[in-house]
Amino acid sequence: MEVKPSKPDSNETYDKFVDCKTYLVDGKLKSWSGKSSDVFSNIYTRNKDGEIKPTLLGSIPDMETEPALEALDSAVAAFNRGKGKWPTMRVGERIKCLEKFADKMKNYREEVVNLLMWEISKNKSDSYKEFDRTVDYIYDTIEAYKEIDRKSAKFEKQSGIYAHIRRGPLGVILCLGPYNYPLNETFCLLIPAIIMGNTAVFKPAKHGVLLITPLLKAFKESFPPGVVNILFGRGRKIASPIMKTGKIDVLALIGHSSSAVALQDLHPNKNRLRLVLGLEAKNPGIVLPDADLDLTIKECISGTLSYNGQRCTALKILFVYESIVDEFNKKFAIAVDNLKYGLPWEKDAFLTPLPEPHKANYMQDLIHDAIKKGAKIINKKGGTLSHNYLYPAILYPVSTDMNIYHEEQFGPVIPIMSYKDIDEPLNVMAASEYGQQVSLFGNDVSKIGPLVDILANLVCRVNLNSACQRGPDVYPFTGRKNSAVSTLSVHDALRSFSIRTFVAAKDNPKNNKIIGSLLNSKDSNFINTEYLL
Repeated sequence: MEVKPSKPDSNETYDKFVDCKTYLVDGKLKSWSGKSSDVFSNIYTRNKDGEIKPTLLGSIPDMETEPALEALDSAVAAFNRGKGKWPTMRVGERIKCLEKFADKMKNYREEVVNLLMWEISKNKSDSYKEFDRTVDYIYDTIEAYKEIDRKSAKFEKQSGIYAHIRRGPLGVILCLGPYNYPLNETFCLLIPAIIMGNTAVFKPAKHGVLLITPLLKAFKESFPPGVVNILFGRGRKIASPIMKTGKIDVLALIGHSSSAVALQDLHPNKNRLRLVLGLEAKNPGIVLPDADLDLTIKECISGTLSYNGQRCTALKILFVYESIVDEFNKKFAIAVDNLKYGLPWEKDAFLTPLPEPHKANYMQDLIHDAIKKGAKIINKKGGTLSHNYLYPAILYPVSTDMNIYHEEQFGPVIPIMSYKDIDEPLNVMAASEYGQQVSLFGNDVSKIGPLVDILANLVCRVNLNSACQRGPDVYPFTGRKNSAVSTLSVHDALRSFSIRTFVAAKDNPKNNKIIGSLLNSKDSNFINTEYLL
């Protein structure tokens, strides 16, 4: 049986073609007259010739190396080795720029949400959540920065030396975001980077790119020239030549470790390249014998299949104790088959088309490999294929020789393994190349306590009876091994994109007089004890 994807009703066809011919460099929206790339949605509609095809949403510049280096030079000039207007600006003035941008951004809510649904097939409620959460993140970042600045608005004295300690910028940032959260996770890199006084070159992901275009004007009108530069095109034409110059001080990327390594290798001065990376994961769920199965299944549905499993925080393998695995599998299979598949804007649509054109075939390859090696699809609808979707397939039993055991599937295929000794899943996690999060389901405190002590050393977040997730954004978001470098959260990201720097002076009448005069004259933006409310 083949799952036939729904077709948009006639009044829901895409009629807002976005023909992007501009990019932002040095505070100017520049016209692009070179090659363009068409942007398609993997949601199929009937075209003017009556054919059912992927929907043409718009076009973006297919930029070359020359404008990429122009954007880089703009960011370098704006930072000006720390002498530029932006890095030397008072904190309060930078905050005003961010507030102005956030206010302008809110005007594009409906347009951005519509593009999220069409471009990456994110359902309507999650698309609104992504936009609103991003706006909230900006305001939360501003408040967190104020708190940091308030704590810095003082002089300390130690061993006869006064010190005025603040956090300063690092330099020029290359910012590369992911397709699955093209607004939120991209801005979780970009916003803390620029508010700390850095300048940035930003290239959107391949999918989820058009939704940035409505915000170009808001960026232009909110920040001084060169602070934010936005390019469109392929990474090899833009990111690679930028990295080769050695002028990038921080690589900020959410994506795959192979991309991060390749870009690092292009930088001629890797010893001074700072990394802020959110990478892949293979987060497990461990179901203990006394777990509440109803709660566990609800959380495992969310963990494995929210946004079709296309999240780095998704549960990508489940370990279920052998005495309850049959009951768990039966209930879990029914719950998965009851999930509604539909278009992103349809009411209660939980499962939606996959945005990447060949992703469904890749998922099916993983399934075929597992079946060939002894696994079975245990849910009735599992694995049914259409041109843009594969219905979630639960695979059991999974073994270590299967590709699905090793690969981060990033899609709706759910491998399940049974275990009889808790060391089995613990050893898998210890040997894994990844170490982001784990979900632990159970009730016996005498079992949970020792497990938490071990798991906390294998991953960076242990979720008790709940699915893995990123939020709330005030909590640390990071990972061990190949899953992350640096920590992203409202509080920690500001530190990841900055460095402690300070002015020191021996305690003597001459120095004290100079410091007092500086504070009273406001000749220095760095030396001040202004308390930001």
